[in-house]
Amino acid sequence: MRVNTRIAQRLKKIAPSSTLAITSKAKALKAQGRDIVNLSAGEPDFDTPQPIKDAAIAAIESGFTKYTPTTGIPELRELISGKLKKDNHLEYAPEQIVVSCGAKHSIVNAVLALINRHDEVLVPLPYWVSYPEMVALAEGESHFIKTLPENNFKVTPEELKKHINPKTKLFILNTPSNPTGCVYTKDELEKIAEICSAKKIFVLSDEIYEKLIYGGGRHISIAGLNKDIYGLTLTVNGLSKSYSMTGWRIGYLAGPQDVVDAISNLQDHSTSNPCSISQKAAAAALRMPEEFLIGVRRQFEERMNYCVARLKGMKKISCVPPQGAFYIFCDISRTGLDSGVFAERLLNESFVSLVPGKGFGADNFVRISFAAQAEQLQKGMDRLQSWLEKL
Repeated sequence: MRVNTRIAQRLKKIAPSSTLAITSKAKALKAQGRDIVNLSAGEPDFDTPQPIKDAAIAAIESGFTKYTPTTGIPELRELISGKLKKDNHLEYAPEQIVVSCGAKHSIVNAVLALINRHDEVLVPLPYWVSYPEMVALAEGESHFIKTLPENNFKVTPEELKKHINPKTKLFILNTPSNPTGCVYTKDELEKIAEICSAKKIFVLSDEIYEKLIYGGGRHISIAGLNKDIYGLTLTVNGLSKSYSMTGWRIGYLAGPQDVVDAISNLQDHSTSNPCSISQKAAAAALRMPEEFLIGVRRQFEERMNYCVARLKGMKKISCVPPQGAFYIFCDISRTGLDSGVFAERLLNESFVSLVPGKGFGADNFVRISFAAQAEQLQKGMDRLQSWLEKL
């Protein structure tokens, strides 16, 4: 017997984004005149660089406002191909690249292209909030691999092997990680690659924070390790975090030709092409000198060091210093509060906004973003410390 429902069952499995929810509440309080310190942002605080904006303005004025090829303009895909070769030692032809409406769009495209009903996806926990929801949308099943602070929240080869079963089809790798800031080394990636290659498991490598690695570390793309893992990897990246282009919505994916072709077909019938103007802006971003990105990384590293030093002096809270991205994942278990109550009380009582860890699968943690100006970080740390002392 057919059951009539107004909303499709697959959408009922999907939870709202906790990161967007806390940001909306903070904005509402700010609109009421409250002095809110925003440590919840998932985007850089600096403006999009002027050369990128100039390219967008030129695109508008020249009438570059029509449809483009679904997978992106040839100019941009050529630049991405060159970037992947230069920065990541990855040989992807432009035909193996799909430009989408942000890296998030690229990831959901990949999941929908690969996952059948009841296929299992291995997701390290803590995880970025949208991974499990994307798997649910594809009617797959997320299988979580719990990571530990003492391992810098990284999946060990032993843990990976233990969680693989005949239904496993995909492993999601996020390095540098949101929310933990962990960065996998070449040796760690080689062991993961060996396991996934042997079991013929696809890897979705989310590398959106690759330009933000601290302490002299470097980013390694797993697809570049050998031809076996190259043939099983979908490499995802974008312009949002490095160039402060979150609102421009440009991300990209590179991978095996058959999977890329399937994703192209999917995008044909969902969004079609990403914004034509944003594509021209993205091309300008990829032509900017490397010195710009070095400056951005240096600024974020200074902020990270400041926040970690302040947090180490606070009671009832602890953290593992991040190796990359612009977040600090803080253990709040000693407060006796769950992450939702912690975040709500801190926002309502001290007007500091951060993100509850529950949405990342870790309810005894909160995520602090240091994508804010120095004076805001100081004010936020002062308020957090004072509030914790009163608990």
